[in-house]
Amino acid sequence: MKQFKQLTTLFFLIFTGFSFAQTGILSGTVMDSEFNDVLPYANVVVKGSTKGTTTDFDGKYVLELPEGTYTIQYSFVGYETKEITDVTVKANEEVIVDVSIGPANSLEEVVLTSSSKRNTENAVLNLQKKSVMLMDGLSAQTIKKTGASNAASAVKSVPGVSIQGGKYVYVRGLGDRYTKSILNGVDIPGLDPDRNTIQMDIFPTNIIDNVIVVKSAAAEYPADFTGGVVDIITKDFPSKAEYSISAGAGYNSAMHFNDDYLTYNGSKSDFLGYDSGKRNLPINRYQPIPGTFNNSTVLTTLTRRFDSELAAKNETSGMNFDFGFTAGNQYDLGKNKIGYIASLSYKNNTTFYGDRIDGNYTKDENNSNNNNLLATRLTNGDEGINSIVLNGLAGLVFKTDNSKFKANVLHIQNGESSAGFYLQKLAQGGGNAGFENIQKDALLYTERSITNVLINGDHKLTDNLDLNWKFSPTFTKVLDKDHRITPLEQNQNGNFSISPSTSSFPIRIWRTLQEEAWNGKIDLVNKYKLFDKAAKLKFGGAYSFKYRDFSTDQYLFTSTTLNVEDGNADNLLAEENLWTTSNQSGTFLNFGQAFQPANSYEGEQNIGALYASNEFNVSEKLKAIVGLRTELYKTFYTGQNQAGDEIFDGEKILDEFDLFPSANLIYALTDNTNLRASYSRTTARPSFKEASNIQIFDPITNRTFIGNGFGNEFYDAVKPSYVSNFDVRYEWFREQGQMIAISGFYKDFKDPIESVFFPFSPDQLTVANLGNAKVYGLELELRQNLGFISEGLRNLKFKANASIIESELEMAETEFIRRQLAARDGQTIDRKRQLQGQSPFLLNIGFDYSNDSIGLRSGLFYNVQGKALEVVGTGIVPDVYTQPFNSLNLTLNKEFGASKKSSIDLKITNLLGDKRESDYESFNTDNQTFSLRDPGTEISLGYSYKF
Repeated sequence: MKQFKQLTTLFFLIFTGFSFAQTGILSGTVMDSEFNDVLPYANVVVKGSTKGTTTDFDGKYVLELPEGTYTIQYSFVGYETKEITDVTVKANEEVIVDVSIGPANSLEEVVLTSSSKRNTENAVLNLQKKSVMLMDGLSAQTIKKTGASNAASAVKSVPGVSIQGGKYVYVRGLGDRYTKSILNGVDIPGLDPDRNTIQMDIFPTNIIDNVIVVKSAAAEYPADFTGGVVDIITKDFPSKAEYSISAGAGYNSAMHFNDDYLTYNGSKSDFLGYDSGKRNLPINRYQPIPGTFNNSTVLTTLTRRFDSELAAKNETSGMNFDFGFTAGNQYDLGKNKIGYIASLSYKNNTTFYGDRIDGNYTKDENNSNNNNLLATRLTNGDEGINSIVLNGLAGLVFKTDNSKFKANVLHIQNGESSAGFYLQKLAQGGGNAGFENIQKDALLYTERSITNVLINGDHKLTDNLDLNWKFSPTFTKVLDKDHRITPLEQNQNGNFSISPSTSSFPIRIWRTLQEEAWNGKIDLVNKYKLFDKAAKLKFGGAYSFKYRDFSTDQYLFTSTTLNVEDGNADNLLAEENLWTTSNQSGTFLNFGQAFQPANSYEGEQNIGALYASNEFNVSEKLKAIVGLRTELYKTFYTGQNQAGDEIFDGEKILDEFDLFPSANLIYALTDNTNLRASYSRTTARPSFKEASNIQIFDPITNRTFIGNGFGNEFYDAVKPSYVSNFDVRYEWFREQGQMIAISGFYKDFKDPIESVFFPFSPDQLTVANLGNAKVYGLELELRQNLGFISEGLRNLKFKANASIIESELEMAETEFIRRQLAARDGQTIDRKRQLQGQSPFLLNIGFDYSNDSIGLRSGLFYNVQGKALEVVGTGIVPDVYTQPFNSLNLTLNKEFGASKKSSIDLKITNLLGDKRESDYESFNTDNQTFSLRDPGTEISLGYSYKF
């Protein structure tokens, strides 16, 4: 009994000791206000005590303190001492305080007292205010306030930024070609390597330190952007051990638990985002295929090797769901620090498009008095899509007093399986003689993967000289595996048959894209005094090497009878219906070469860059950055033309050496208002696919993309476009994170790259330089706290940014003549038109509510972009415009518990139920559908817990 009492007493003492020793974390970053940079080795002290620390290599500090309210002093030799009062530390919570200090007027201590700046939006605005470049940003603290679970949800609150398809960032209404996303300062391709931006929804917010959107160019950034550069910077490590799990589910009434959902039997590993091998090419691409005239059993053997499932099957669809895990910590190694961060996330999304529509239309080329558009092909049907995204990130960082070494490994695995059943009407005689009726089953699977490695080092060589270097290889795969398309023509008697002259043969397609990219970058930063004022000289270089191998294999099937019983595509390759040497009747693999050398190629790209820039103060109020970047860009191509009579072996198709000057000026009208101006020259380059000679066939719409690397009878070979950018901006930074900004911009495009139809063919698309263009616009940004209406509304903020943009391209003579020849009676053709991809207006409006005391954050956000020219017409083929999509989304995040470790997220997307639509538009007639998808309205609920 005595021992029990002793143990009980000991347990009580330990428990009460633990209870009364509850501590919290005070952390943040100390900035050098003179150089607008981090301040290493600054002193951080709790006033009136011996507790304190110094900032590390990155200006960051961490203090573990008991619960209480403190005054914190920040100081550095020769700098002012700043005191932050009323800093409240709570048990098991982290409070973040960022400060800026500058040189003192004399070496005597100057004490400044201010209120604690725990409003993270203020910290971001302070960075924007002092940055010479035109930029916006989100810190980790700001992202936390939004309640966003991924980078895409967070970055859409940045002024001038919109998110397309829930994934891709567009800046100022410019398309993907003119917006660039980078990871930790280095290029990284997305799941679609032909895009300039990566999917933003794959990055969970709890691994992000900040997201910076740069809208004006500077010499240290790559030159291939015009709208903006979006830099996602991942955390080094957290200030304390952090572990979190999350899970969520989403329900869309138009898509989930729907009995009409279409699918087919995939592989056992589909749920992990990759095919286990079931869809691998069943025969060697160079395997000779005998004809029936050879009377060989080999033909039947080869035919049997192909999976016989060809028809889409109905199945009840499930909901979207996801889960994730993150971990991070730091440790002391003597005087040094080592830390890690890791993240794993999984998303399983099910999409069902009922009544999906795709149309091909032309004008009546025989009657200019007929304004109506003539359908050449109409596609209507249902499509079920299951997409898996598995994302893993691991990072390790090591810090000494003068150096930081960091290594990140990112892998993204995506598998997308789709099944569709479509009814097509194919026009006869140019749309004037009726339609052929076709039904089509399409079973598709695409596997994508990216592995990116980043190794970088930051070194303080002297007090004023820093060295930064980065090395980053990336390996990408995109595999179209066993795309099965079975078109059957229905005759007047209701029977179905293979009709190669009308709808093409049943086809199986394998396409393989493998790409590797090697990026290296080195920068030197020298801080010095110019005219007795702070200045910063930057210079460095970068090199990028990319190699791509793309190949296509396709196999055709036919039958001796051509008829397919009941129109059931699965009957085509049923065992009893196969051709054999004994029955001499049935389905067989078509004779011919499966490998498509004209639709296969190898590409190589080299970009070498050097730059220098100088940031300096012209006067007390005027600061400038002037810089020059040079880039040597070369592209090589190996392949052949469609006829096979031209062979290219390492052919140099692009060789450009360019100068990209930039200048940024900021004039401080007052302490809180700035006037900015900037100029830069940037570029947009064709992708590997665009600068190739290949043809990529869309088996559902029957549209074909044709590369334009060598030119043709209609268009010259595509070449890079160059853009001169001019920006002016007035900005007023107010208290409590409020601000007003008015911007004007002008962009002069030389040879913009545009998507365009081939003349007379609505089924074929390519890219071309069709003329020069100008874009000019006005942008308004407003962040207003509504506390001026009522004290009860002090936590509610209104945010809005609107852009009005005018674009005009002066058509080249060939396009202008084609449009004149195809003009309708009474129509006048203007020599100028809208630039392809540019929206005429952009509107982001939102109400953001945040109450940290109760852990509640919510927001209602509306976004719309104006009608944009999606594909340039050719006269007979009319222009296609993307119609405005009115996006209204609601978010709500609530934290629970004394330590607020648990949180619930509620999101409702597309509250207005708008549809995504693109239409053909022509003179004095109704619009006709180019593509139509109904995304429905989704309600999602998520839960997360931090250990």
